[in-house]
Amino acid sequence: MKGIVLAGGRGTRLHPITAVVSKQLLPVSDKPMIYYPISVLMLAGIRDILLISSPDQVPNYVRLLGDGARFGLNISYAPQESPDGIAQAFLIGASHIGGGPAALILGDNIFHGPSFSEVLEENAREVRGCVLFGYPVSDPGRYGVGTTDENGRLISIEEKPENPRSNRAITGLYFYDNDVIDIAKNLKPSERGELEITDVNLAYLRQGRARLVDLGRGFAWLDTGTPETLLQAGQYVQTLEQRQGVRIACLEEVALRMNFIDAEQCYRLGAEQSQSGYGQYVMSIASSYTP
Repeated sequence: MKGIVLAGGRGTRLHPITAVVSKQLLPVSDKPMIYYPISVLMLAGIRDILLISSPDQVPNYVRLLGDGARFGLNISYAPQESPDGIAQAFLIGASHIGGGPAALILGDNIFHGPSFSEVLEENAREVRGCVLFGYPVSDPGRYGVGTTDENGRLISIEEKPENPRSNRAITGLYFYDNDVIDIAKNLKPSERGELEITDVNLAYLRQGRARLVDLGRGFAWLDTGTPETLLQAGQYVQTLEQRQGVRIACLEEVALRMNFIDAEQCYRLGAEQSQSGYGQYVMSIASSYTP
């Protein structure tokens, strides 16, 4: 499975902070926001990742992440000339996806929860149709909402419904089979002029090939689109990291635990950042690691 991180958009709700820098390069606690979605793809076992952003911001991501080799990844980049919808990622990334399945994650979504890697790997193993991830929210009228039957098969998607049939918001993480490329190619822009990801999901729904995995209690799903939610996400991560003594979305640690790199490589990556608490944490993880 190939991975795509969509880190486009203008971040207008965060102006003036994002007037000169991509939203996904802003810090969430002690690391750039982009680390969080990349770590999710890594936890799913995905090593081949395309990062899509606006043309002026792509060089900043290249400086931060390079080709991904130090994390045991292959990261490539593509510009999104204008933010014409989430589903546009499949047109931009068609050659990257090739003939196999694809995972798309939005660059401003943060996921955290127990046994998340097992959940991701299980659902990425054999994708037939699309797999969406639902999260219970108290205000479902603000989201796209999914309703399922007793087998987890998606039976309806409502976009910001006045009277929601479910409280399961559809998050910014999506697994698709290769048909997603043709589906995206045949989309018509919505009234707001965008290729909508909901229209992709509805196409699979009409074919009876859409599933919704309920992340449920114990998981956290956060987006970071406003100053308030950005601050809340940082506070959430900081609190957990300080209380538990572990770091969320530490790419070096994830790469080590997924066997993308070995302990020696991990230690070297930490040593390069040894003046920071983050680098010292990476070194300690590598030193104590037992396969």
